[in-house]
Amino acid sequence: MYDDDLTTLNPDAEFADPLDALGPVEDSDTPQFDPEVMLPLLTAADPQQRMLAARAFCELEEPRAVADLIALLADRCPLVRVSAAYALGRNPATEAVEPLIAQLSQDWNGYVRKGLVWALGNVHDPRTLGPLITALKTDISAVRLWAASALAQMAQVNYEAVIAAIPPLIEAMRRDAVPAVRSNCAWAIGQLCRELPSNVVYHTAVDALIETFAEDKDLGVREDTRTAILKIGDTRGLQVIEEIERDGFFL
Repeated sequence: MYDDDLTTLNPDAEFADPLDALGPVEDSDTPQFDPEVMLPLLTAADPQQRMLAARAFCELEEPRAVADLIALLADRCPLVRVSAAYALGRNPATEAVEPLIAQLSQDWNGYVRKGLVWALGNVHDPRTLGPLITALKTDISAVRLWAASALAQMAQVNYEAVIAAIPPLIEAMRRDAVPAVRSNCAWAIGQLCRELPSNVVYHTAVDALIETFAEDKDLGVREDTRTAILKIGDTRGLQVIEEIERDGFFL
């Protein structure tokens, strides 16, 4: 679906907090993180000033910035758009959900889409479920990875969202071509399972984790899946881990 410069995934960079990659917001001689200084710059004519202001609100929680940050999602400069996306992730607002979804569906830049997905995960709104599933299924690897992380946030939405998020995560954990994405799906499934009662969806998810632990060809994926099972604490899953490791199959 997309063809851009994020197709090669660096797991160390992609698993890190996405805000870490934005760097320092201001020079040391500028008043740091002052919302009264930064708010007017969100509408400045200079795109560099708009970008720096948006990046400042990646650190500041300021409801007054939300409307201007939403407007910046459509900025001509991708650096401004990605900064605005991360800032809205730090300042989640229900009125930002539809603009974030709309921009995710049309933005050509993979870095921006990654920021949009991260922001959507932080909003904890049921409207984000469908777009995040679509991103997990169709986008480039870096965006798919963060879509899996964002879907884990459905635990903060409602039970129905958790139930709907698990099947696409299982599918991606089994079939995604990129090991780091499969690992993140396993982590997300583990997070969601901890919020479920012992029902058919829970047991299906645990079965999928056990299968991945036993059969995935990538040792890192198997280790991350093992960690997910251990954190769930499912008795059957723990028994399978013990049996596989005792028999020497986890190599």
